Amino acid sequence: MTHDLVVRGAAEDVAVSDGVITAVGQGLGPAREEIDARGSMVLPGGVDIHVHLDDPGRADWEGFDTGTRALAAGGVTCAVDMPLNAIPPTLDAASFDAKVAAARGRARIDFALWGGLVPGGLGGMDALAERGVVGFKAFMCPSGVDEFPAADPETLGRGMERAAALGLPVAVHAEDPVLTARLGDRARAEGRRSMRDWVASRPVEAELAAIRVALGLAEETGCSLHVVHVSSAGGADLVAEARARGVDATCETCPHYLTLDEDDAARIGALAKCAPPLRSSAEQRALWERVRGGAIDLVASDHSPGPPGMKEGDDMFAVWGGISGAQSTLPLMLTHGPGHGVGPGRMADLLSAVPAARLRLPGKGRIAPGADADLAIVRVGAAWEPQAADWEYRHRHSPFTGHRLTARVVRTLLRGVTVWGEGADPGAPARGRLVRPAVVAP
Repeated sequence: MTHDLVVRGAAEDVAVSDGVITAVGQGLGPAREEIDARGSMVLPGGVDIHVHLDDPGRADWEGFDTGTRALAAGGVTCAVDMPLNAIPPTLDAASFDAKVAAARGRARIDFALWGGLVPGGLGGMDALAERGVVGFKAFMCPSGVDEFPAADPETLGRGMERAAALGLPVAVHAEDPVLTARLGDRARAEGRRSMRDWVASRPVEAELAAIRVALGLAEETGCSLHVVHVSSAGGADLVAEARARGVDATCETCPHYLTLDEDDAARIGALAKCAPPLRSSAEQRALWERVRGGAIDLVASDHSPGPPGMKEGDDMFAVWGGISGAQSTLPLMLTHGPGHGVGPGRMADLLSAVPAARLRLPGKGRIAPGADADLAIVRVGAAWEPQAADWEYRHRHSPFTGHRLTARVVRTLLRGVTVWGEGADPGAPARGRLVRPAVVAP
């Protein structure tokens, strides 16, 4: 047969027709179009299940146009948007529809949506499930925006009960609000507002305490739980231990926890503020061990951008806490992973296959016949340092500007069409579409 496209010259050729992978192997038949991938690595397009695109309502922070362009530049072909930073947040059918409308004609890659789990908002969960959310996100501490309040344990428990009945997971930002508030209030009262003070106000124990509560509620309700942006080896261990005793629990970490530490945070300043904060170099090494050993299931960017004015200043308790990182995830992981025993095969699982499977995203995350032809072509070996002009974000700042990388995405294909890099048509319409989770038969 004649294929629409064959990507040739990497470890195996990949044939594509009608946007779907039709064959993987050597010496595949003729094609109407060929891509020469000799000297490059061909990986499944990334599936980033933790991004904040902020449209509608806060498109001045980030939007589907610029955010998904940055994701595509980083080899990501499907992103799952968090519910909180849009106005309105994604808490019911109307806000879900508003989010999809904001993405239509602007999303350059495929996307899915998390719904929100907040006090007083549990009534919207059924409608969100009907619309096609992948699950429900809850904050166990203040989220940073007034429109999305934290879920107390009672709310979280009741939300987990409903999510379990709907067959959808709950994702939690796990930090103990009492401990972090006490330490933060004390630091501010004493005039201690540096990055070191911010880090000290969000200790590992705050993360562990909240994870224990979330796991206990998940076990009690039978809910599927996903703990986002785990920053400590101990947090990953708690999730792995619960999984071993039968709890349906997974966790993710982020590239910034694996490649930056608290010394980097003190040096970089506001651009490196996040919650939980960056940890010690020893904690970082232990976190890599959990990635290598499987206690950490997947890696997501937690791309949470803000305008320059929100990421400036010396008061680390006042500046916005979020890392711009959607574009750099794959290059960072391919650069640093091999030194920690994490090679390209495991990386493809962490960044593509496992997140797609965890949220039941059909066709995503694999290079195999029948899967969507979502591919990232990466050149590995030559060192480079991204500059501000290289970022495709709405606001071109990142703690990874100037960071030495040895991997670079040169081409990204979405369902067989090049959407970024060599061969992309800059005038082509955005072709991203909503992806809903596959329905599992009872």
